[in-house]
Amino acid sequence: MASIKRQAKHDECKGAQAPKRAPLRQFAPLLVAMVGLPGRGKSLMAKRLTRYLNYTGDVCKVYDISDYRRKHIKKYASHEMFRADNLPAWRIRQQSFREALEEAASWLQEPNHHVAILDGPNVSRAQREEIYDLVYGQLGFRVMFIECVCEDPVLLERNFKEILQYSADYRDMATEEALKDLTLKMAHYKAQYESPSLGSHWELPCPMVKVLDSGESGVVAHGVSGTRESKILGYISAAKPVQQTLYFSRHGESEFNVVGRIGGDAPLSPRGRMYAQSLAKHIHALNLPSLQIWTSTLQRTKATSAHINAPKQHLPELDEIFSGACENLTYEELSERFPRELAMRDHEKLTYRYPQGESYLDVMRRVVPVLEQLECETNVLTISHQAVLRCVLAYFLETPPEEVPYLHVPLHTIIKVTLQGYNYNMETVKMPVDCVDTNRAKPLNCSEGRSREEALLTLPAHYESVASLSGTVAYCT
Repeated sequence: MASIKRQAKHDECKGAQAPKRAPLRQFAPLLVAMVGLPGRGKSLMAKRLTRYLNYTGDVCKVYDISDYRRKHIKKYASHEMFRADNLPAWRIRQQSFREALEEAASWLQEPNHHVAILDGPNVSRAQREEIYDLVYGQLGFRVMFIECVCEDPVLLERNFKEILQYSADYRDMATEEALKDLTLKMAHYKAQYESPSLGSHWELPCPMVKVLDSGESGVVAHGVSGTRESKILGYISAAKPVQQTLYFSRHGESEFNVVGRIGGDAPLSPRGRMYAQSLAKHIHALNLPSLQIWTSTLQRTKATSAHINAPKQHLPELDEIFSGACENLTYEELSERFPRELAMRDHEKLTYRYPQGESYLDVMRRVVPVLEQLECETNVLTISHQAVLRCVLAYFLETPPEEVPYLHVPLHTIIKVTLQGYNYNMETVKMPVDCVDTNRAKPLNCSEGRSREEALLTLPAHYESVASLSGTVAYCT
């Protein structure tokens, strides 16, 4: 890789004192390189950061150096390949490092690709200089290093367990043998490790961040400038648990749900009140430590949480999507009064904005502060609404944006989301309380010239009135 003069690198990071900076450099793509020993939380941070950036509009992709190494060595043998004096293995690891780096750099050159994350130890100064010289020196892109340091024995033990459980290297190895191998692997890396920061000196003139104990002991930042770098620094500065379980539920069935009306601030139906009691009984039986309840400001979510003994917060960010001029209408009324609007929404539900109301994209932006805080919590029960929970769950499940408006989030169902390795797993528990189905699938015909019958073809059944619930068979999701 070609190198550039150190003084030129220094001038790039002098901000206002560098008038010769290329005029578009501040808008250039960014490569984030992780640095650190095994078991320090690098890959979990890279995965979380990718999830966050993609959701908030910066297209991001992770390039894991280990994946490239596994292409050359199909079956992992032992820690011996990480010894500094094992030259054949060292060459393979160097080749894997360069392949990942070059593919990340190539990906960043494509239109609308904003951030690439190079996930790996990157323990030597020579590797980091190679990253800097290619990405900044040759391509003119931005570079940021994130060093993960962990000395907390409890965190280290937990991180090691995660590696042993989820790493492909140890999939077919007995636990005791794997633990011994991982410990020796870490020792090899430790002997080769060159920290990018020595006291107050930082080796390269670009943004560098040191995260201590997964953020629990603080974050040290140097030379951070630029909107994306600042956004990343803000995100990783908040400590996030490595073991996490979150709970979600829609409010109990409301009177508007029963008759098929959208929006509004309706009270719970009789069955919705039964669900509130059933939910409380189920949550209390879990005996969750430090349980918190977050609801919207609308009465149906507050009433759903009423019987749960836990601190509560009522957040406007969790209010249902605002349907503006269409609030309080049924789909039958929408098809009569606003047939064009209903067709437009069916055609492009993600981006469609109700007249004087919101779109799904608006809701996705609105809930970002809640998502940022949720990632720092565990044992939170969020009680909200169909559209909002679609947007919230889509974040954790990494649902493609175009699928968000069609995520199935039924009434009277508890959703449990658990961090497992680097990803979240979702489980559902349907409570034994009947309710209507409010999930309307996308109609086959979304044209403005369709008939009213075609517009209502996928509309779930509902009642004429709340009173008609008595003595009838209930619809269930």
